[in-house]
Amino acid sequence: MARAKSVYVCSECGASALQWFGACPACGAAGTLSETIAERVSAHRYAPPVPAAAPVPLAEIETRELGRVPSGIDELDRVLGGGLVAGQVALLAGDPGIGKSTLLLQCVSALESSSLYVSGEESAEQIALRARRLALPAGRVRLLAEIQLERIVAALEAERPRVAVIDSIQTLYSEQMQSAPGSVAQVRECAAQLTRLAKRGGCALLLIGHVTKEGAIAGPRVLEHIVDTVLHFEGDPHSAFRLVRAVKNRFGAVNELGVFAMTEKGLRAVSNPSALFLSQHEREVAGSCVLATLEGTRPLLVEIQALVDVAQAPTPRRLSVGLEPNRLAMLLAVLHRHAGIATVDQDVFVNAVGGVRIAEPAADLAVSLAVVSSLTGRPIPGKVAVFGEVGLAGEVRPAPRGQERLKEAAKLGFERAIVPKSNRLKPIAGIELVAVERVEQAVQALREL
Repeated sequence: MARAKSVYVCSECGASALQWFGACPACGAAGTLSETIAERVSAHRYAPPVPAAAPVPLAEIETRELGRVPSGIDELDRVLGGGLVAGQVALLAGDPGIGKSTLLLQCVSALESSSLYVSGEESAEQIALRARRLALPAGRVRLLAEIQLERIVAALEAERPRVAVIDSIQTLYSEQMQSAPGSVAQVRECAAQLTRLAKRGGCALLLIGHVTKEGAIAGPRVLEHIVDTVLHFEGDPHSAFRLVRAVKNRFGAVNELGVFAMTEKGLRAVSNPSALFLSQHEREVAGSCVLATLEGTRPLLVEIQALVDVAQAPTPRRLSVGLEPNRLAMLLAVLHRHAGIATVDQDVFVNAVGGVRIAEPAADLAVSLAVVSSLTGRPIPGKVAVFGEVGLAGEVRPAPRGQERLKEAAKLGFERAIVPKSNRLKPIAGIELVAVERVEQAVQALREL
């Protein structure tokens, strides 16, 4: 097969060159040339013009319900929005060794429909050994150890599986391009061709992606735009717990969270993740506060721990793990200005237990009360849940879906909840609501508990 002509295009000015240069010959920008396949021109300049596409009124388009294919793993179905959709292309990215290949191998093994697992990093024997070690029912799974795109496309067209896995997209290469596998041009071209094939044939395609040292998905940014769903596999490889988070989903809600535990038999779904993120102390300790948070549509109870100690250096340290560090500095300033809690000569460390990352502002009140508890040495009772956003003026703002947060707290046996007064929550049996309007009122309520 004749190789298509490739050119090198500058990402800054759009100029093209027939070979690669360290700097663009047109604008002089360094390192901006990337390989791409040259567009074919029409056969003849006197060829008839291409007819224009006919637009369709939006109101006349008929819609139908999406047919979901259950993955066989409840937590993965939750993150995907209920299961896989025909023609869906999902990208699962995470650190090396975190369990990406294991999760998708368990997924295709649990499917009741035909599936194809394409491995570019491991041999078929290695995958078979892993399946036997995990005791997976892999009777309907077909394996293909290949990295050439054209052969993979031919196998997908011949097999026509319902679900296919590509492990990984950074290992594939196309004969149409001369660059090495994993380069920007190869990743972009391979992802585009596989996506077109999945949309045309109705195959649900799961791509495994590498990440850089900074945690970003390796390859061009356009890779995340091409696919329908982007899933991030998070967690410490030395810990037994893993988190799968959806950051993009055209067929469901974003920021959904799936919780897994790594066992000898692979990844096991955690049905009650709130118990995972709560520590079991023999007695009440200062600096610990339970936050009722939301991850997508799922309410979770997460323990926020704070440690306030005398600064050992001229500049006090402010360190947060799993929380926004700039927001911690803002909350300390609000506590000083409106509640009279000074930490100017104190080191402040804040941590979200379990490795979960919390980005919503509703964690402000829990972080503030955990800092106050550690500074004063007065523990917060273990059956108290907190949520609410804190503004710069010291007001406690409402949090979305507060009623669902309270129901999750009641399910786990919590007896009190410090909540924003503006939420106007309905009482729930077994939970006493302490409504506050300002951060100083929350600090005073903490002292009265």
